[in-house]
Amino acid sequence: MQKGQALESEIQANNIARAARNIADIVTNDELAITHGNGPQVGLLALQAEGYPEVTPYPFDILDAESAGMLGYLISLHMDNALPTRQSVALITRVLVDPEDPAFARATKPVGPVYPTAQGDAIARQRGWQMTRISEGMRRVVPSPRPQKIIELSAIEVLLTQGAIVVCCGGGGIPVVQAPNGGLVGVAAVIDKDASSALLASALEADRLIMLTDVEAVYKNWNTDSAKPIQRMSTAELRELEFEEGSMAPKVAAACQFADETGNSAYIGKLTRLPDIIRGLSGTRIDAG
Repeated sequence: MQKGQALESEIQANNIARAARNIADIVTNDELAITHGNGPQVGLLALQAEGYPEVTPYPFDILDAESAGMLGYLISLHMDNALPTRQSVALITRVLVDPEDPAFARATKPVGPVYPTAQGDAIARQRGWQMTRISEGMRRVVPSPRPQKIIELSAIEVLLTQGAIVVCCGGGGIPVVQAPNGGLVGVAAVIDKDASSALLASALEADRLIMLTDVEAVYKNWNTDSAKPIQRMSTAELRELEFEEGSMAPKVAAACQFADETGNSAYIGKLTRLPDIIRGLSGTRIDAG
């Protein structure tokens, strides 16, 4: 979803169809894994659950799975329509997190719509939600533990080697922890999609990690009169700069992680400029070093 858009099914489908066409324009026989966020959608599901008090609201790991299934279906559907010579597969993906992660004690991950400040304050009081202020207003925040391991990694690798376009790690993946008996248990949290994307790309030894958003590039001094797009920069240089939490900061951190771990480049830019990003004509390229 683009900022300010209503969370309508038709709007989501149209946005995904447009994204699929942009991706299809640059994909030939390359192995391709597509990840996606779910912040607005999982927040909407939580709001809908609040409207039916007869049933205890579902925990966030279940809502993560619901939103991943919904968006995975739409992405695979429109990728197949845009690129009929390839088959897309949407895979519900579990991601292992540490139950002792300090993130569980401090909610930081924005979910749901952006509220005007006064409305956000009122909702926080009414529902007991934790909220954070961002440049556009206020959003609900939930715990966001760091991803440790992608449970379905081997299945993703098999699908890629068979030529499938794999839609996975939706919304950062469904957070699970290791139970005392050795099994897995879901936990109430939302994993940052950029962190999971970097983990996946590194594990797959991807040639590049491209993070698409609704701004042209990473900017120095964002939201000021001296704002300036960054065309290319090393990870060491980027880490010296400050970026907005819950917005560009996680993307920059994920790009730096991937570049340093693999030696390959990461890119951040606008979805509609994908071909230009790959050619170095738009967006920001992040190199190791």
